[in-house]
Formats: sequence, C-alpha cells, structure tokens
Amino acid sequence: MAIVVIRQDNKLDMWKNALIANAPDTSIYTYLEEHPKKDITMACVWKQPAESLNLYPNLRCIASFGAGVDFIFKDQSVPEHIPITRVVDPVLASDMSEFVLASILGFFKNLNSYKTDQLNKIWAPREYKRISDVTVGIMGMGALGEKLAEDLIKNRFKVVGWANSPKVIPGVDIYSGNNQKNTFLSQSNILVCLLPLTKETTGILNNELFKELPKQSYVINVARGGHLVDEDLLEYLNNGHLAGAGLDVFHQEPLPVEHPFWNHPKIHITPHVASVSDIDSVIPQLLENYRRLKEGLPLMNEVSREKGY
Repeated sequence: MAIVVIRQDNKLDMWKNALIANAPDTSIYTYLEEHPKKDITMACVWKQPAESLNLYPNLRCIASFGAGVDFIFKDQSVPEHIPITRVVDPVLASDMSEFVLASILGFFKNLNSYKTDQLNKIWAPREYKRISDVTVGIMGMGALGEKLAEDLIKNRFKVVGWANSPKVIPGVDIYSGNNQKNTFLSQSNILVCLLPLTKETTGILNNELFKELPKQSYVINVARGGHLVDEDLLEYLNNGHLAGAGLDVFHQEPLPVEHPFWNHPKIHITPHVASVSDIDSVIPQLLENYRRLKEGLPLMNEVSREKGY
C-alpha cells in the first residue's frame, strides 16, 4: 500500500515531505516521479489533472487536501466506486471566519475606499455603518458557516443562515430550501457565500438572487468562483442596488488581467487566500484515514456523491 500526492501547484514536494515526516514508514510519492502505480491505494489531491486518477488500478480512497471537492467531481473519469474524503479542520474554519469578519468591517468602515483615496491623494470622509445597522446572511451552514456564525454573534452581529436542510444553531435563524430562500435573502444586508459548489449551486449568485437582497447590500464570495454569474454582479453594482462585493474566488485563477472586476470601484479582490489548508492540522487527518483504509475501518469526513459535498 502507498500514497500518491497529486497537486498542480508549487506545494507538491512540501506536502509530500510533510507526509513522510509524519509517516516515515509509509511509501509516499508525487505523481510526477517514478512510482509503482499498482501499489497506490490512496491519492491525496488538489486540482488533479484530468484522468490522472485512472492510472491507479488499486486505488481505494481519494482524499482532498481541502474542504472543497468540486474539482474532483469535475473530472468525469474519476471512478464512481472509490470513496472521496475532504478536510474538516477547525483551523481552516477559524481562518475563514477571521477573513470574512475582516471583509465585513473593511466594508463597514470604508477601508477599501480610503486606500484608493490615499493612492489618489483624495481626502474624502464618508459615512460608515455600525454592527447594529445590519444583518449578516450566511449561505451554507456547514462547519465553516457554523464557525463564522459563532464568531459574528460574539461580535454582536445579528445572523441568519440558509442551508439545504433544516438545522438548529444557537442564536441563528436558519432558513432552508428554495421555499425559504427569499425570506432569508430579504434580511441579508451582508451576504456571505460559503456553499459547496454543486450542480444546484453553480451560478446561484445571479440577478434573480441579487434583486431579493435589500438595497445597498454587500456580497462576499469566499466559496467558489462558479457560484457567481460575473455579468449579473456587474449589472447590480452598476445599477446601484448592491453597495459592493468582496471576491476571493473566481472562475479562472489567477483572474485574467483584462477582467472588468479589476478596475471596478465597488469590487474588492483578494487572490483566493481566505483560508488555506494548514499542514499541521491536515496531515494527521490524511494519515488517520490512511490507517483506517489499511485496517478496513470507516473513513472520516467521507463525501456524499449524491449531494456533491
């Protein structure tokens, strides 16, 4: 039995070396080096090349390095009988929550606008919002959404949530399903998208959704670029219905230099940095599932293929 690491970024060797350091007696390879493909039983992946997982005849587990698995499902060649796992990590959730809180406060206090003013040597005081002025709506009440809601409540925000199915979270009014979506949206002065990307949620941030938000709402997308219809966001920013947007994820990354988001005064762009998998937190999860795989035990954090998360 062995593990293969498949990533298309500059962190391939870093993750391989971290796995080896924590499991020195385990055979671990990167997909770019020579390795015995028939020995591979677990593939740890992040945005793997299409059809790369078909090279391993004895593969028994596909493990995402992060909380998201949409990139795995995009590969139509992934064998349907192989279980897929994802990361459920309190560090990842805390990082995400801190980032969103910073994004909200930056919008509240006009920090993004003031930075632009500084570069243009403009002195222009603006009215600002207070926490008591708004309700934050969270789309997606999984582990990340729950942590964000908890931290927002600690900071005196009123919070509502929208989930696929009913949930009970202390201090949060939870709405579920399409029948309750518009009621949720009508209260969301700040809308945060933390949904998994599935067939049902692709393009969910569109003009039909934006028109249900209160006027001068602010949209934050820290989930996946595929949730957003770019042209619809631009329309609702330009017609004044939305006050602005904070975007950390995009259809194409890096965002192409010619994309209109770059120069839009109401859009704040960050380069997919809201939360990054922490090696010290993630490696033990991956290796625990490898142990369970060897011993024939149930895997942790297995993904539902039916739901897509």
